[in-house]
Amino acid sequence: MNAMTASPPEPASDDSGLHIASVLQRPGFTLDIALKLPASGITALFGASGSGKTTALRVLAGLEPQAQGRVCVQGEVWQDSAQGIFKPVHQRALGYVFQEASLFEHLNVQGNLQYGFKRTPAAQRSQGWNDTLELLGIAHLLQRWPGELSGGERQRVAIARALATSPRLLLLDEPLAALDAPRKREILPYLERLQTELCLPVIYVSHAIDEVARLADHLVLLDRGRVTAQGPTAELLTQLDLALTQDDSAGAVLRCQVLSHDDADHLTLARFAGGELLLPRQQCAIGHTLRVRVAARDVSLTLQHQSGTSILNILPCTVTALAAQGNGQMMVALSAQGTPLLAKVTRRSSQALELAPGQALFAQIKGVAILGPA
Repeated sequence: MNAMTASPPEPASDDSGLHIASVLQRPGFTLDIALKLPASGITALFGASGSGKTTALRVLAGLEPQAQGRVCVQGEVWQDSAQGIFKPVHQRALGYVFQEASLFEHLNVQGNLQYGFKRTPAAQRSQGWNDTLELLGIAHLLQRWPGELSGGERQRVAIARALATSPRLLLLDEPLAALDAPRKREILPYLERLQTELCLPVIYVSHAIDEVARLADHLVLLDRGRVTAQGPTAELLTQLDLALTQDDSAGAVLRCQVLSHDDADHLTLARFAGGELLLPRQQCAIGHTLRVRVAARDVSLTLQHQSGTSILNILPCTVTALAAQGNGQMMVALSAQGTPLLAKVTRRSSQALELAPGQALFAQIKGVAILGPA
């Protein structure tokens, strides 16, 4: 494809949610994407450096006027090359947060937030002042100056400033990339609240699969400017033909509802679509929904339900697919009453169990990671 013949993909006919169909050519790189994304919640753009994640955000934001195609957000057309429509960035109702929190150093936190809040007419405000402070937990920081904030606090203020404009779309470009591990742990619960409490689409760029598994309900995989897959995160994380299942971080994400607590044994019983799990005691109410990650390396397989074992979580499953990996390893895709799981076993174990699609067996889950609220 060359500059004279490049043409954008056909736009979707349904304008609900968020649609982007765009071609942008640069020397040695072409972004050529067609996406239909949910109208709310967090969508993650995932891929290696140079895959086009940030470029896609810039197209959405109107920072790439050379891009050809169509951008429509909840029925409002921001760009349509065929119709000669192109709204510049200041006319697009969006918030944009970069890797480095770009706060105004001459203004305190309150001044930074008021800059965005006052620019939005009262009749158009969907995010109240106190709502934003509470959502990001920054009310106690209002009189601080940017230089007095930690990295995590700066990013929370940057997100709050973006929300102060009452955007219809929030773009987060690797907001945790510049933070150390303690600061990441500090800010992740607030990012989870964006997913559960805001009724607007959030596009989250990341190359860290643990962040994606914890935060995103929808996932887009990019490689060299092209979309290789898109869909629900839980489905893509367990799809054997995708790179996400090729390394030691492979695992499944489950949505579990808390049923009861056992204070004596410090355990919590939770149900997901494929069965029940005993989890470490959670400090949450009955009925609360959790996002739980089960790593493939923490799942072993047995043909018979075992007794006399320390493993508490043993689920009946069916093998759906197998894929050989390096170093004598096999990745096994499982279905627990329709819910996908993964197990990583040795090739010798696979042969000994005569694993094959359709086979009924039991998955022994040795450990789980509680990601947060679902």
